[in-house]
Amino acid sequence: MTLSIYSASIPVFKQILGSLSAILEKTEAHIAAKKIDPNALLNFRMFPDMLPFVRQIQIASDFAKGCAARLAGVDVPAYDDSEQSFAELKARIAKTLAFIDGLAQADIDGSETRAITTGSGEKTKHFTGQTYLFHYALPHFFFHATTAYDILRHNGVEIGKKDFIGSY
Repeated sequence: MTLSIYSASIPVFKQILGSLSAILEKTEAHIAAKKIDPNALLNFRMFPDMLPFVRQIQIASDFAKGCAARLAGVDVPAYDDSEQSFAELKARIAKTLAFIDGLAQADIDGSETRAITTGSGEKTKHFTGQTYLFHYALPHFFFHATTAYDILRHNGVEIGKKDFIGSY
């Protein structure tokens, strides 16, 4: 049996982005109940050299839309990275989900050998579609999604593994 690149990417991105959106809703409720300044969580870092929560969500969505676009052979949509609230982060996730939902499975399946280039200058990387998905995009996507989850969990938001995994 052959593994479908579409099945290994789009449903995974949708599942985790959906769970992140639901986690953001729980976070908003937590903030209201505990009377926490939202900026305390939006700007929280696990360690001083790590990116803050808001960037973790932005980058996770960037990897989902970027990977999906590159596998489909279409331009990666540009986002401003200007989100400053949980509502704006949820809107970014919704926009990312709408974009990847708009890609045809036929455009992604068969992209295993598609040449994919990321970065520029000294940071240029060349991949095949399969290598890009499994060894670059998915690991980065999960790193940033997990870090966002960890920041919230560390700060007392009552979420667990079921919240992170979401529905599938």
